[in-house]
Amino acid sequence: MRALSGFLQRWVVFGCLVLVWEAVTFLADDPFFPRPTVIADAAAQLWLSGPAEMLVLTDVVFEHLVPSLTRLLTGWGIAAVVGVALGLALGRSERAMEYAGPVLTFIRSIPPPPQVPVFLLLFNIGTSMQLATIVFGVLWPILLNTVDGARSVDSTKTETSEVFRIPRAQWVLGVVLPSAAPKIFAGLRVSLSLSLVLMVVSELVGTDNGIGSQLLLAQRQFDFPGMWAGIVLLGVLGYTLNTVLLALENRALAWQPKREGRTPATVED
Repeated sequence: MRALSGFLQRWVVFGCLVLVWEAVTFLADDPFFPRPTVIADAAAQLWLSGPAEMLVLTDVVFEHLVPSLTRLLTGWGIAAVVGVALGLALGRSERAMEYAGPVLTFIRSIPPPPQVPVFLLLFNIGTSMQLATIVFGVLWPILLNTVDGARSVDSTKTETSEVFRIPRAQWVLGVVLPSAAPKIFAGLRVSLSLSLVLMVVSELVGTDNGIGSQLLLAQRQFDFPGMWAGIVLLGVLGYTLNTVLLALENRALAWQPKREGRTPATVED
């Protein structure tokens, strides 16, 4: 009951903010800041005015939204696999971390957007360049959180595993990975938000499809309602993806005792 009440309160607050936004933009009457109702109408025309057999989805959805989501999830998935695997290895080896630590610190200090020209040279224009931009940018929160989580394994569990001579693979999957899971999920959530940003950045250069390219096209054509519709869409996608990942996290970590006010530790890029 408390959860339902909190859910309703959040949506009431959101609705009030939208009403304030509508009133302010109506009074300002500025073409650069259209009203939410105008933005909603533009969004409906862009994405929800197709034929019934296509579930009223337009061609724009399949030509731009679907490729963008595919790049985002693919790049994030690759970064998750590489980050968790490498993080577990480095987190359980002090010597490896001593050698790799300075190199990782140097590489992760380089912002991903300035490296887009480098990826253009290496992979040429296309999906490979976009995936490289996303993977490079979102790898570090996952990797660093996994390293931190792998280091935090309780010494009693480690000693017990050594006494019973548990095989290495079973120890990593059955002891280290569950112990590091809370921090791994924290890194995954941070990286998911970053992947949405880097998806747009990668689509601003040398591509003719995707949400980023459509935002740039709308800006050049002075289609401000369409541009704002794309911005709102990015917010909706970010909220939806984070909600889904949070639900998966709660299910995966349901075995953990819940404590009031507990927030997962994060290591942000």
